[in-house]
Amino acid sequence: MNSCTDSELFHPPYPTPTPTPTPSTKRKLDELIDDSFPLTRMRKDQFTPSSSSAPPRGQVQFFVRVFSGKTLVLLFDQNDTVFDVHDRILSITGIPIIEQRLIYNGKQLQLEKTLSECRLVNDANLQLVGRMRSTGHPQAWQLLVDMVGLVFSLCQSGPNSSYNSSYGMECESNNSLINNLISKFLSMTRQHSDREQSVGHLGIFLTSLAPLALVTLYRSSFSGNRAIAEEAVKHFVNSSRNTLSKGAYVLCAPIVLEFCNLLSNGVGTGDGLYVFCRSTLGGMVGENGSGDQGFGRVEVKDLINVRELFQFVSELAGKLSNGLVASMGSELLAGVSSVDVGDFSSFLYAVRNGINPKLLARSRAKFPVPNGDNSECYSDIRYGEQIGFLHGVFKDLLGKMETCLEKLEGRLAVMEKENLKLLSFKWNQYLAILKELNSVATMFEGAEELFWGTLKQREVSLCYLIVNSAKRTDDHKWILAHKEVTNFEARRHLVMMMFPDVKDEYDELHEMLIDRLQLLAESFAYIGRAEPESLHGGIFMEFKNEEATGPGVLREWFFLVCQEIFNPQNALFVSCPNDRRRFFPNPASKVDPLHLEYFSFSGRVIALALMHKIQVGIVFDRVFFVQLAGKNVSLEDICDADPYLYNSCRKILELDAEVVDQDALGLTFVREINELGTRKVVELCAGGKNISVTSKNRKEYVNLLVQHSFVTSIADQMAHFTKGFADIMNSADTKNRALLQKSFFESINLEDFDWMLHGSESVISVEDWKAHTEYDGFKETDPQICWFWKIVAKMSPEQRKVLLFFWTSIKYLPVEGFRGLASPLYIYRTLESPDRLPSSHTCFYRLCFPPYPSKKIMQDRLRIITREDVGCSFGTW
Repeated sequence: MNSCTDSELFHPPYPTPTPTPTPSTKRKLDELIDDSFPLTRMRKDQFTPSSSSAPPRGQVQFFVRVFSGKTLVLLFDQNDTVFDVHDRILSITGIPIIEQRLIYNGKQLQLEKTLSECRLVNDANLQLVGRMRSTGHPQAWQLLVDMVGLVFSLCQSGPNSSYNSSYGMECESNNSLINNLISKFLSMTRQHSDREQSVGHLGIFLTSLAPLALVTLYRSSFSGNRAIAEEAVKHFVNSSRNTLSKGAYVLCAPIVLEFCNLLSNGVGTGDGLYVFCRSTLGGMVGENGSGDQGFGRVEVKDLINVRELFQFVSELAGKLSNGLVASMGSELLAGVSSVDVGDFSSFLYAVRNGINPKLLARSRAKFPVPNGDNSECYSDIRYGEQIGFLHGVFKDLLGKMETCLEKLEGRLAVMEKENLKLLSFKWNQYLAILKELNSVATMFEGAEELFWGTLKQREVSLCYLIVNSAKRTDDHKWILAHKEVTNFEARRHLVMMMFPDVKDEYDELHEMLIDRLQLLAESFAYIGRAEPESLHGGIFMEFKNEEATGPGVLREWFFLVCQEIFNPQNALFVSCPNDRRRFFPNPASKVDPLHLEYFSFSGRVIALALMHKIQVGIVFDRVFFVQLAGKNVSLEDICDADPYLYNSCRKILELDAEVVDQDALGLTFVREINELGTRKVVELCAGGKNISVTSKNRKEYVNLLVQHSFVTSIADQMAHFTKGFADIMNSADTKNRALLQKSFFESINLEDFDWMLHGSESVISVEDWKAHTEYDGFKETDPQICWFWKIVAKMSPEQRKVLLFFWTSIKYLPVEGFRGLASPLYIYRTLESPDRLPSSHTCFYRLCFPPYPSKKIMQDRLRIITREDVGCSFGTW
């Protein structure tokens, strides 16, 4: 990796828009200090150039500190009044006297008092604050006046000073007093039921300069003062969130922005309190807004100018850029902060939300990419500078991400060679950054193609990140919408998080006691009639009159009940003539009055099998899968389900037009169906009996025929199966479950679903089996173990499946083979007589047998348990 200089590391290589101070901050600072005024504007006899010089007899020299940190040096007679001092401050700063308030020793100086009466000593320090204005919220003003006075008293005198507030709380500790005043202020805010009143009330917090006072205290040299200020700022933020309604809380965004700007300028962007306030503001602006009765919808973008948020996007983009560079280096270097990524996402969302309406107003789908030829392409657009800046962020971060993914692929090659599976903490924010880059890419012409093309080239590292760092709480829609850049393992990981976690706690499991002779009916009663939420934790399964329990028995039940559900004799599903493993709903299923309820039950069982990661040896036909994904069925989709109809339709479409127009086919827009032994003619459209198929309408005819045969005829069955499947999805909301169900099937291919539900279609490999088997009581070189594997190697593929089922209650392996199982398999040595058959503990993948004296005896024992009627119901637990 190339080394970089400090300037390269801390300054992103894209144009950064100039941060705009908040209007409130700029206004207050402009009022309080004019950097251009010289001290010589005072009268010569009222200015002492050095604080160490003694003032003339009868006069007093003192200092007036203003909020910018600058100090005015004033000289007055002892008999001059406080009003005279205010007047002088007016002549210097332009701040009206009515807006001024001087604090000395924690008390406000009264205008009519003389400096002598105020006991103003030489070299005294005074603090200038804003005076309470005429307002409709006098109590709120008084609260904040007291708080600001106390804060500046602490700034001057240290954390042990006291302040006589008008609320009589002198005995309280300073931090408790400040927090109590803040709590009272917010309680008053909560009493306002409309937006206008709340805005006016919260505005006092800014007008009184309370944020500036608290930040000034936070910058104090006293550690105690710093702690008091930090607690007060966090108290305001947290109490606002917990005390106020959602609408009123959003109105606090300008105040939090003021804290951010003051802290950024005062202590820097690396300070903990600044990061806390920045994250709070990010949470406010990163939402669509919220409202309450009386407030209407409150949008943060209506309270804060979009330009004011770019300073945060710029700051965070730089930090992410630096973090990505660091993550490419030594293992000792830190990666990207999750806090920075979360804040970047929030502010970026708010910025895009504020800019995109301007984009739509120009009737343009996307912005052009800025380059040397069209650098002025945004000159006529509001926020043009910021839009160009966003593209710079996109290019810089995408370039660094590509380098990171390339380096990660190199690490993965080493990890695979050394059989390691450790994900470095430095990489766990890569996906979140890519998600944000995708959101920016949607704004610019050609950017999406560049983005997804880059990820396709880095598919190996991208899929590794998905499998090892994608969390259930993350938003994965952006990846699932482009499933072509992922592999099966990554897609499976993402869609499996749409299901609830399977619980291990017994009291959260749905209990079932099933009679094998009534397997389908009793399973229907337990699963089909249960509340969906009761199935989300997991299932505890027992067969009547059998001792075995646990995961092995549950795996066996899933396999057996699915065999029954898709048994053609039960008339729920029809197998495909060209592939008997594939099924789709039977249009004639209504022979059973409960058929629709059974389809809901079937949907639940299939979803539960997926949730429990159990392969059941069943696959769906394309016409079934396509409809589950909410897509239209085409002629090509029915080739396996009805090859005769498929071939007939192909011939109709391929026939010479003249032959079709001569009515050589003799077809009209009708379909003949066999319903319960009776042939019936159904019109495909209104008046279909009288509409002949011609070369001009034959495509429409074929489409209507396909839709009626495989969509209309099974619409009710599909609706109930879909509802049953959705019942198991990971959401408490019924509507969200339906969306998750559709997203599940949209996000995978039919082949993916085959592998997830059916499992591996390869013949079981004895070498793979042996490589994933361990021994207890035997050694790999013992004759019994050598005989065992030789016998298994000579078994038929079906016998191996039966043996595997006897051993584990698994008949179909995951697509990864034995590597995909939850644990290795085990062979245990028992002390039983050699005339005993092998036994199994299917929950733990254990096969147990004694040390048989000969290969022939072992072969005889294994032949018995690999009989289909024995091996499927012989495991103990």
